[in-house]
Amino acid sequence: MHGALGAASQFDALTAALEQHYDVHTLEFSGHGQQPFSAEGFSIPVFAGEVLRYLEEKNIDFIHLFGYSMGGYVALYLCRHYPERIGHVITLATKFNWNEATATREVKQLNPELIEEKVPAFAKALEARHSASDWKEVVNMTALLIAELGHTNLLKAADLGQIASPCLVMMGDKDGMVSFQETIEAYKSLPLAQLAILPDTVHPLEKVDVPLLAYHIRRFTTSQFD
Repeated sequence: MHGALGAASQFDALTAALEQHYDVHTLEFSGHGQQPFSAEGFSIPVFAGEVLRYLEEKNIDFIHLFGYSMGGYVALYLCRHYPERIGHVITLATKFNWNEATATREVKQLNPELIEEKVPAFAKALEARHSASDWKEVVNMTALLIAELGHTNLLKAADLGQIASPCLVMMGDKDGMVSFQETIEAYKSLPLAQLAILPDTVHPLEKVDVPLLAYHIRRFTTSQFD
C-alpha cells in the first residue's frame, strides 16, 4: 500500500522482485493514481475500508500487508480493528508521532502552488501519477488528512499495544520525515514486533534499495513467532 501522494505504479520494481514468491496485489487508495475520489471521504478509515472491499472482491481470506509511509499506517489501523484478515505486517517510513505540531509542520510542505514553483519536476511527476484527479486537489486533501491526524492520532501507543499480528517496523537511517524515536516507540508498543533500520536510506520510496527491501519482506513473512 502506497503512501500519501503515492500510487501503485511506485511498487513496480518491488512487485517484480516478489512476484515469483508471492501472489502480489497493489492497491490504490481513492483519489490516488487512477482512482477517483470517493464520496465517502479522504481519510485513514476510508482507505482501510477500501482494502477490506478489495479483499472481498478478490475472495482473499488472509493476507500479509506491506505499507510504505501512510500505507503502513493504514495497515496497522486494519490490524487494530480487523485482525482476523491480516497475517504479518511490514511498514516502511511510517510516521507515528502525530500531534498538532508535527501535523502543522508537514501541512506547510503541502502547498500545490509552492510545489509547482519550488520543485516543478515533482509537480510534473504528481500530475503524471494522479491521472484520475487534479494533482493539486490530491495535495490539498492530503493536507486536510494530515491536519486531522494532528487532532486525532488513530494509532496511539495503547492502540498499537492491542495489535496481535507480527509486525516488522522499518525506517531508513537518513529519513528526514520519520524519527528514530517515534519508530522505536512504536516498535516497543507492538506486542509481536521486529525493527529494521535500512542503511543509507532516505524517505522517498524511489530511492530505497529494492533488493534489500524485498529481502526483509521475504525474511519476515516466513519467520515464526513463539
